[in-house]
Amino acid sequence: MNILLLGSGGREHALAWILAQSRLLSGEGDTLYAAPGNPGIAQHAVLTALEATDHEAVVRFCEGKRIGLVVIGPEAPLVDGLADTLRGHGFNVFGPSQAAAQLEGSKGFTKDLCQRAGIPTAGYVRTTSLKAATAALENFTPPYVLKADGLAAGKGVVIAESREEAEAALTEMFGGQFGDAGAEVVIEEFMEGEEVSFFALTDGASVLSFGSAQDHKRVGEGDTGPNTGGMGAYSPARVLTPLLRGEVIERIVAPTVRALADEGTPYSGVLFAGLMLTSEGPKLIEYNCRFGDPECQVLMMRLEDDLGEILLACAENRLSRVSPVRMSKDVALTVVMAANGYPGTPDKGGRIDLGQAEAQGAKVFHAGTALAAGDLVASGGRVLNVTATGPSVGEAAARAYAAVDAIDAPSLFCRRDIGWREVGREAVRDGEAG
Repeated sequence: MNILLLGSGGREHALAWILAQSRLLSGEGDTLYAAPGNPGIAQHAVLTALEATDHEAVVRFCEGKRIGLVVIGPEAPLVDGLADTLRGHGFNVFGPSQAAAQLEGSKGFTKDLCQRAGIPTAGYVRTTSLKAATAALENFTPPYVLKADGLAAGKGVVIAESREEAEAALTEMFGGQFGDAGAEVVIEEFMEGEEVSFFALTDGASVLSFGSAQDHKRVGEGDTGPNTGGMGAYSPARVLTPLLRGEVIERIVAPTVRALADEGTPYSGVLFAGLMLTSEGPKLIEYNCRFGDPECQVLMMRLEDDLGEILLACAENRLSRVSPVRMSKDVALTVVMAANGYPGTPDKGGRIDLGQAEAQGAKVFHAGTALAAGDLVASGGRVLNVTATGPSVGEAAARAYAAVDAIDAPSLFCRRDIGWREVGREAVRDGEAG
């Protein structure tokens, strides 16, 4: 079978790496294509210069190459309806329809669905003007949670500690800081607790658990500074216990799948639930309609099943016949190496020498790299995802940071405390055991 993977980031490099190992690609002439890809993805796939926004060109490519499965990595093509176009031409697609992808494309849509379906989440107000948003602040107490309604590359959320800070942030949002994504702003009550990510696959009827992770959104150590697309992650997140995981499926994920199916917009693909573990139980922060980035990297490092076969089963609406997904008991941890200036304007063009990083037992996923005159250089904000495994978070972190230290990239920086909460809990458990 020929497979097309769309995307160019660290998530897609992880997907390409694991898909290249699939039995679906074991036949003579079977090929994994990636568009547009990156230098890391090129190690596993044939790159092609397709633009996901050009639906007609993607269809022609799939027809010409006899593509048996299309895997859409990023959220923007899903919200743009590419999955619908491809399915309309008879192709198997992993990724939700445009209507179902509103779960990520519109935070207000998701909050309204939660309200209708009785899914636990924070109280909220949807606003479409600065005047209305400023007035709505009266209904909340600080800190204020302000979210651009549309896609903002993981940066459209502001936690404002004071009324003055909230009003300033709203002025920037409605003033175009996030483009069209900020034309509507959702204001939410602040939820106390620890954040965790849960992943499930669904074909619109069946739900298959796909593991947990904990991301580190803030740019600075100790979770300080502005939000980013993610500075690192580890999996599994032990704080999401089996009991809590069952509650998440029963009270959050399954009702979401049922509600969308009942409303005529069944969801097919991966559901990435961002959760807050509150004193009242797990509550939904938001949904993403694709594998997380960098959460995907740690999930794929732990996966012990054939991803290609699982995604094809999902695309063909036969997920009910798939066995529970097998994940390694080891922990996987990834450290994001970002370009100086990120999450603001990143410095691009810095030379990168990976050296003996992978000799440290790690895998280096390319997130924002390019080739310039034969040299590997930074071409984005988040540039590399240095990922390692180990029997504990602490040991996985030690291996990942050893690999980071083997990379010569003066224009890149990283957080040095990925996994810090769980490392602390491991120390307590070890002390108690001693």
